[in-house]
Amino acid sequence: MFNEISKEMSNRMRQLEEIDKIDRGNGTPRLERLRQIPPETGKFISLMAANCPKGEFVEIGTSAGYSTMWLSLAAKERNIRIKTFEILPEKIKLAKETFKTAGIGKYVDLIEGDFLELGKNIKNIAFCFLDAEKEIYEKCFDLVAPRMVKNGILIADNAIDHYNEIKPMMDKAEKDDRFDCLMVPIAKGEFICRRK
Repeated sequence: MFNEISKEMSNRMRQLEEIDKIDRGNGTPRLERLRQIPPETGKFISLMAANCPKGEFVEIGTSAGYSTMWLSLAAKERNIRIKTFEILPEKIKLAKETFKTAGIGKYVDLIEGDFLELGKNIKNIAFCFLDAEKEIYEKCFDLVAPRMVKNGILIADNAIDHYNEIKPMMDKAEKDDRFDCLMVPIAKGEFICRRK
């Protein structure tokens, strides 16, 4: 997959990486920053997604579409579309620009609004990447968990650098007999939940 990244996508990735780096260093307010994953996490989630069972791909928290580009590689390989949810208008505008520039619109459904409201109709989730405001992680898990297919994977970002904030969700998942869970110490930490 990684050797199939187009020049256009690669350029957009580098552009967003640079914006993210500047945002983190200059005191840009938290909600205005891109707060995106690093490239190694992008590769990790795309590999995980590419090997999931048949079903829906969901991303909660699009931001400017950086992680969606990585997931689109798996979506292309699987010939499916990712449903990615974003609530902030300025991020939606950036994401639309990203998907157009990177040429991945064929593999992405950008859903504008709150996943906790709009995600209720999604069933048969094979893969979910959760990278939103940390205080909603537990609610997102509660919504996604019963809608997952056997061997489906949920990955929650920031499991190390925001450990205390998302610990309630992780504790709930680890006590849930429907799931096998694992913390992967890659970048900011990825908490993996596999539906049995």
